[in-house]
Amino acid sequence: MKLSKKVLVTAVASVMLAGCSMPGSHISLDGKHVVDVANSSHDTLDQHVNVFPLTVNNITQFREAPVSPESNPKLDKALAAYEYHIGPGDILNITIWDHPELTIPAGSYRSAKEAGNWVHADGTIFYPYIGKVKVAGKTVTQVRSDIAQRLSEYIEKPQVDVNVAAFRSKKVYITGEVKSAGQQEITNVPLTLLDAINHAGGISNNADWRHVTLTRNGKDETVSLYALIQRGDLTQNRLLRNDDIIHIPNNDAQKVFVFGEVRDPKLLKIDRAGMSLTEALSSVGGINELQADATGIFVIRANNIDSSQKPYSPIVNIYQLNIKDATALVIGTEFQLYSNDVVYVTAAPIARWNRIIGQLLPTIDGINKLSETGNNLRTW
Repeated sequence: MKLSKKVLVTAVASVMLAGCSMPGSHISLDGKHVVDVANSSHDTLDQHVNVFPLTVNNITQFREAPVSPESNPKLDKALAAYEYHIGPGDILNITIWDHPELTIPAGSYRSAKEAGNWVHADGTIFYPYIGKVKVAGKTVTQVRSDIAQRLSEYIEKPQVDVNVAAFRSKKVYITGEVKSAGQQEITNVPLTLLDAINHAGGISNNADWRHVTLTRNGKDETVSLYALIQRGDLTQNRLLRNDDIIHIPNNDAQKVFVFGEVRDPKLLKIDRAGMSLTEALSSVGGINELQADATGIFVIRANNIDSSQKPYSPIVNIYQLNIKDATALVIGTEFQLYSNDVVYVTAAPIARWNRIIGQLLPTIDGINKLSETGNNLRTW
């Protein structure tokens, strides 16, 4: 009788200890300097968390806005009005008809680039009779008119033709996940964002084509190649200018974390087509039917709102899906995951209780064996 009471007391104590501390890794704070953050005692995490149940009635407000084909009149207008402006480093070919002495022939041993007029760093070229001609910042039409006007003092009604033999003054840079990264020249043919990527051989399989960065004059703009190429949204296209930088990032940062009561917890990469909640669950083998709480499928997402503002702004949004009725997985197909989302499947109450009991049983069994040993010794 006394032994049974001891076992009972030990079991109760073990249950109480289990409620205070679960097995696993542990870092003790004893003796360490704990920094006291100002006003932290008045702030709790609960005040910064919003929970949104995902239902048939509200899933539309969490669904990404569909991307549809759209024209780009602004770009069309810019392309129609486009003219190349000459700059230092360009090479010009200038022809004066009926005056071969003023035209340097290319010949069989010299290309048009070698025989042309180099635009110097000060933006000028030298031409017979008229000397220095300012050409930088002008179009070939303007240079043609200027040379013809100045030559008219020496030649009657000169017929002048000017064209650019080599475009070297203006360029853009393509970096990141393309097949041929590097610089591309801007020529008399307008260069768009889509053209530049095609000239670079297209994007690689590891490209994050939803977050392409266009840097112009130190300012970044995010462009979606997914919307442009896959959905035909031409408003994402841009007419490129000198020194523009296009960066196509890789998709290493496009990841979600799935763990909890699933068959194969793992880190998943979001592919080009995106990833829905249902896709993420199927990629890890689905939920553990014997252990999971089907009402507790959670997506935990960090919020960029400043939490220092009052009243408290949420720093975490939690979206809850109840798949007790398996048809609710259709709702999950409409919920798109974002980079660094955490998908967590909670354990059922009975599973959590069984785990506590499973931790206690070895202790109780050990106490029983010690008690039996003690009784045997007293009997002996």
